[in-house]
Amino acid sequence: MTTRSGNHTGSGSSRLCYFEWGNPSGQPILLLHATGFHARCWDKVIAYLPQQHRIIAVDHLGHGRSSKPDTLADWSKTAEPLAALVEALDLTNIIGAGHSMGGHCLVQLAAPMGERFERLVLIDPVIMEPSLYGNTAKPGNIDPTEHPVSRRRAHWDSPEQMFERLKDHPSYALWRPDILMDYCVHDLLPRAEGGFELACPPHLEASAYLGSLCADPYPQVARVRTPVTILRAPRGERNAPVDFTRSPTWPGLVEKFADAREIHLPELTHFMPMQEPERIAGFIMGEGVAGSPHRHGAG
Repeated sequence: MTTRSGNHTGSGSSRLCYFEWGNPSGQPILLLHATGFHARCWDKVIAYLPQQHRIIAVDHLGHGRSSKPDTLADWSKTAEPLAALVEALDLTNIIGAGHSMGGHCLVQLAAPMGERFERLVLIDPVIMEPSLYGNTAKPGNIDPTEHPVSRRRAHWDSPEQMFERLKDHPSYALWRPDILMDYCVHDLLPRAEGGFELACPPHLEASAYLGSLCADPYPQVARVRTPVTILRAPRGERNAPVDFTRSPTWPGLVEKFADAREIHLPELTHFMPMQEPERIAGFIMGEGVAGSPHRHGAG
């Protein structure tokens, strides 16, 4: 499986790094990752996708090898360069899949660019109850130090050291070990002083978490006419401030789209692509979707 990489610089000098696999002339599959991760977390999912497709995974702004702004609190700003990338690559008939924050950003793309998408797969998207939006702090007032993620370890001697530290963490212990290693290998950038540092600096990751309610997705949800599949993990109380295993997705979200179906996966967690990549690849390709238990059309 050959990997190709590229960069695109849009307005305001925002530079996105992206990776490609498969047939450059094939139908595009666009993959958008979650907060704090990077494009190469999709590697094991991609291994199960048909390689006749043009498969593109993007490092979000502030993540991976993309440029680093001062803050990621405004998720609409995270989505803007993605739209420019889709236009620059002239992608059409796209199968879009977004995990967590990536699902939120995918909705922002599909609302104004629906003619470019065949369908969307929102993998436990961070789209919460509508009443939670509109009464929160503005992006400019967010202080990343208020979130515990801002204090996570940023410097490492090697990917192997990072892997050994994370593999027993309650959240990461759920992942397939090879996917956790992909995360560690591609999430570390060399430091001039020696060793490595996180590709998504902790203060930026923290600002993204704190900004999750700043960009109301529901005006965009109302505009989406592209068929949508929502994969949703169980909801519930988190066991710690940095326990991200529970679903952030509002159960009523499926009712807000014009053409959507939901597949509830109670046996998985918010990290479902890291637990069962083959199954998630199947959902991206539409396997098992037509007979899913909940289909809704809002008109």
